[in-house]
Amino acid sequence: MTLEDLGYRNEYDKFISYNGLTEFEKGRVTVEHKERYIVTSVKGEVEAEITGNMRFTARGREDFPAVGDWVLMSVYDSDFAIIHKILPRFSIIKRQAPGQYGEVQIIGTNIDYAFIVQSADRDFNINRIERYLTICNSSGVRPVILISKTDLADEARRTEIRESIKTRIENVPFIEISNETKEGYEELKKTIKKGMTYCMLGSSGVGKSTLLNNLSGRTLMRTESISMSTGKGRHVTSHRELFILENGGILIDNPGMREVGIADSAEGLESTFDKIYELSDKCKFSDCTHTSETGCAVIEAVENGVIDKASYANYLKMRREKEYFESTVAERRRKDKIFGKIIKDYLKKDVKQKGR
Repeated sequence: MTLEDLGYRNEYDKFISYNGLTEFEKGRVTVEHKERYIVTSVKGEVEAEITGNMRFTARGREDFPAVGDWVLMSVYDSDFAIIHKILPRFSIIKRQAPGQYGEVQIIGTNIDYAFIVQSADRDFNINRIERYLTICNSSGVRPVILISKTDLADEARRTEIRESIKTRIENVPFIEISNETKEGYEELKKTIKKGMTYCMLGSSGVGKSTLLNNLSGRTLMRTESISMSTGKGRHVTSHRELFILENGGILIDNPGMREVGIADSAEGLESTFDKIYELSDKCKFSDCTHTSETGCAVIEAVENGVIDKASYANYLKMRREKEYFESTVAERRRKDKIFGKIIKDYLKKDVKQKGR
């Protein structure tokens, strides 16, 4: 296996040379388990940890390695390594960490395409698709919508789903697939290129693990059917992991996500709801919130049916989440600054006392 097989880009060589880091071995994080990592290089897989300095200087979760990262490391005894540096990321998909306001959770890094997977039978939710699109657009990752389990939906349901996507979402390809009949697989495989990195985003039970097994040509992940009593998928994938597919594409599998909290996604919202942002230039007031103002071009477009009412409501909800996330981040930084000053003052006082 070469570095290029893992998705390595030659631009990294310039960064490594310029910063004098040529003595370290290059590898890509393929598995993450609570600050323990599996890193794959041309020599194989090693278990790795970060240096104490990286842990001490980290300002947040984004300063730790994640699946998809390229890292520089020192390898010991061929089966253990210490990670010294994370190479610059060209993309990072993240969401608000569930139950932790102001914190982010990294889904994957250095990703070219994201497959947004929803099933045609029970899971389909256009609002959730817009959420996934927002976090993709925020990170510069190109989205592809996959509607799975088409064999479990009749033609009327499938037509309803197609019309819903066409009404709310523009310029995003979507493919209908079945893991049972293999419908749509040929079209899907054409989008997967050697050396490019893809990830799957979706709830549990939509068929992500089965899809991964089928694309890889071997059983990589355990699969289970959805609960017949609740219609909800059971959690099968318990961690994030990077795999090389049969055709050379690279795919990151993720645990099912029930919450898709918006985190720092101003550009993502603008791309997902581009019609709203285009119309905002025509509003009477430059600081229009598009909620109740007189002369709001967005509200007028909603009332006239130019903008879908449900999409507009979803936009407002996600914008409020973004604003709240930003306020909690600012508050946390303010508290950290105060705490840092207390520690600094204490250390100064302690040094003076010892000098007497």
